[in-house]
Amino acid sequence: MPVWGAGMEHNLFRYIWRNSWRDQSAILVVVAISYVFYFVSLDLPKQIVNRAIQGEAFEGGRTTAPFLEFSIGPIDWLGLPHVTLFEGFQLEQIPYLVALCFSFLFFVVINGWMKQLVNTEKGRLGERMLRRLRYQLYDRVLRFPISHFRKVKQAEVATMIKDEVEPLGGFIGDAYVTPAFLGGQALTALFFIILQDWRLGIVSVVVLAIQIILIPLLRRRILELGRQRQLTARQLAGRIAENVDGTIEIHANDTSNYERADIVNRLEKIFLIRFELYQRKFFVKYLNNMLSQVTPFLFYLIGGYLALTGRFDVGSLIAVIGAYKDLPSPIKELIDWQQQGQDAQIKYEQVIEQFTPEGMLAPELQATSDDASAPDGGLSAQALAYYEEGGARMLENAGLEIGASDHLAIVGFNGSGKETLGMLLARLVAPTAGTLRWGDADMATLPEAITGRHISYVGDETYLFPQTILENVVYGLKHRPIAAAQYEGRALMHFQRRIAEAKRTGNPQFDIHAEWIDFGSAGVEDLSGLKRRIIELLPAVELEDDVYQFGLRGRIDPEDEPAVAERFLEARATIHRRLQEPDLAHLVEQFDPMRYNRNMTVAENLLFGTPRGAVFDFATLRDNKQLGKVIEAEGLKPALMAMGEQIATTMVELFADLPPGHPFFDQFSFVSADDLPLVQQLLARVQRSGLEKAAPADQQRLIAITFPYIEARHRLGLIDAELEAKLLAARRRFAETLPEEFRDYIEFYDPQRYNAAAIVQDNMLFGRLIYGQAQAAQRIYRLLFEVVSQLGLKAEVLAVGLDHGVGTGGRRLTQPQRQKVALVRALVRRPRILILNNALAPLEAAVQTRILKALRNEMKDRCLILIADNAALCSVVERVAVMRDGRVVEQGPLDRLARPGTALSDLGIGMQMAAS
Repeated sequence: MPVWGAGMEHNLFRYIWRNSWRDQSAILVVVAISYVFYFVSLDLPKQIVNRAIQGEAFEGGRTTAPFLEFSIGPIDWLGLPHVTLFEGFQLEQIPYLVALCFSFLFFVVINGWMKQLVNTEKGRLGERMLRRLRYQLYDRVLRFPISHFRKVKQAEVATMIKDEVEPLGGFIGDAYVTPAFLGGQALTALFFIILQDWRLGIVSVVVLAIQIILIPLLRRRILELGRQRQLTARQLAGRIAENVDGTIEIHANDTSNYERADIVNRLEKIFLIRFELYQRKFFVKYLNNMLSQVTPFLFYLIGGYLALTGRFDVGSLIAVIGAYKDLPSPIKELIDWQQQGQDAQIKYEQVIEQFTPEGMLAPELQATSDDASAPDGGLSAQALAYYEEGGARMLENAGLEIGASDHLAIVGFNGSGKETLGMLLARLVAPTAGTLRWGDADMATLPEAITGRHISYVGDETYLFPQTILENVVYGLKHRPIAAAQYEGRALMHFQRRIAEAKRTGNPQFDIHAEWIDFGSAGVEDLSGLKRRIIELLPAVELEDDVYQFGLRGRIDPEDEPAVAERFLEARATIHRRLQEPDLAHLVEQFDPMRYNRNMTVAENLLFGTPRGAVFDFATLRDNKQLGKVIEAEGLKPALMAMGEQIATTMVELFADLPPGHPFFDQFSFVSADDLPLVQQLLARVQRSGLEKAAPADQQRLIAITFPYIEARHRLGLIDAELEAKLLAARRRFAETLPEEFRDYIEFYDPQRYNAAAIVQDNMLFGRLIYGQAQAAQRIYRLLFEVVSQLGLKAEVLAVGLDHGVGTGGRRLTQPQRQKVALVRALVRRPRILILNNALAPLEAAVQTRILKALRNEMKDRCLILIADNAALCSVVERVAVMRDGRVVEQGPLDRLARPGTALSDLGIGMQMAAS
């Protein structure tokens, strides 16, 4: 396949022409054709006034005049006489006038259409080039050296690609078309004016020359201010991103006001720059407009004088003024184009400069390849050296030999360079000097198609993409499209257009909807096999329990996975039978459509289902009209208002003298300490008016107070058998009368159906824990585990857990969990070499040892390289390398190095390992 992301042109105009000359040429042809129509439209007003209205075409007693007569000549210097090619149509004066007017209208429409066509095509061209430029910049980001990311801020890089090149898209379409189109219009109008009268032509040329020379000189400072505005805005975005990333440090060190001062200072700089820019810009605009009005003044003065003295006809004067009317706008736009071009060139150079760091990966190293066989043999490092910018020495003259099936631990004191060596071995950074070979191949020349597929690397800080655990694990298998997506009909046509457009804009013809997962690398055939393989790896990294918990709290759609839903319903039935046993019967009150559940809230009993979306959300249920109608129809309103008044009165009596934060506020979750005064005011209003005459809003508030009430928990004795019967009747009416358009917003509880809106655990349990039972949650969890294991459902629960979202940067997981996900991602593609660069450091020491032993088992007959601060882990491997001051000072079998007097013993753990 072609290599994407070659070197970029530093001159914007050359970059535009090199990548769009075909489209530019096609538009320029249309522009050239438009000049003819434009010239005719300028001449027609003169013909209408002189020949039709003043009657020049009918002088000498003629009653008709030729319309659409076409002739050439005479041309004396060519010796060409007057030749009539088409005599036209003979028309009387009024039809002649009408014909000329409609001709003028025709050419106006044609001119407008051609202008619209040119603008549309140059807009399309600009967007294509903007797409090309953004892709090329992003491609270069992917080829930045790892060390460069320490110097750039992600917000600045994203801002440059997204925002700073945005104005370039508008200018790219104008780069060649606008000067040709507007310049041609201006020259055509100017040529027409000179043909009418050379004196008025000279006036136009002089004024235009002043505009063209003076205005760009005044705009130089505006361009410099625009550059400063861009730089300061970029720096502001970077500083705000720093504040977001460092928010914990800001709060912990009470530096929020210092940061405010810094932002205020930056905003002031931006304000001063922008204000000066506006002052200068509007002064230039004023001067340009004034010069544009000077010429019509001179036309009226000079042309009027010549017309009055009989040396210039009125029709020509009107035509000249009409032609000049169209002249200032193209000239002004040409001047604007010149400024935009200079500004765009500055922005383009600034962006390109930021995307051309030293040490970028060659494009060939990231090209896709179907042949990505790993070299035979192990790793060999000879005289490796690595220096950071500024000359800091990280490695010097380091040598290391690692066999193809070695399990090696690299240890050393802080600053020994072991972490840098780990990144060099993974080919994430390039050595400053020395050679690194894999078998017979030089690692510097191996493409990522080989290193990225056969070397797995896990560092001490793992980044997870904001997707699911499963998607983050299979991310390591998406090297290239494995199979094309299947399209039919209109979808196929749309796909073909997308590919054609990608080709025209210099983008690779990749299809994100193709099959990218390389199942063969994982040793499986399809997605279900891949999930089974991932589940097999979870115990090795001790992530199985976490994923199991995620699975219990996860959701599935029974329409997408009917077989899994049926298995969970089978578990529900088994749990229901188990809950009839005497020692479990008092732990759960199961959902029964015919019984009021005293361990659920009043609102939950009324809805008897799981809300979807905000329509039936419990927080806003007070204003729900559907539920309100049911409560009114069942005669529940008086009872619920009285119940709400009792709850409010009890709360005021209990909480009036309690400080905020008292445990009672959590136990009685009807109202917060801040809302207690509002409840007191509500009671006062209701007591004055009575329940029946209370304001409708107050009646709704009283009813809403009852919604969170749980009889088994709050134990106020407010729900008796009579009220239960009314609530059950309201439940049935609500389910029966709910309009069809609202049924998608709630999933009703049904013993025979899987509830897609509820989590897996609630679907299997299908009930609520009974309040007040000791260790009920732990006993029910054990029951769930027993049933899941008995029915062989653990794999299904784990599969649901793999769909757990990890959040931005994996922040919904703990750091140990993120590291474990990264380990699974590294293992699932069966790498030839696994490099753990302090990857186990966030885990507890005992967990590190257990996981390392499991990893050794997974990497049997393959290479495992462990870089660790915890040198005690050396006892788990056979070979050890010890580093000091950027050099490998010792390497060999563990039993030989774990003796007194060795460099390993200097770390203080040699004897400990020997004993172990």
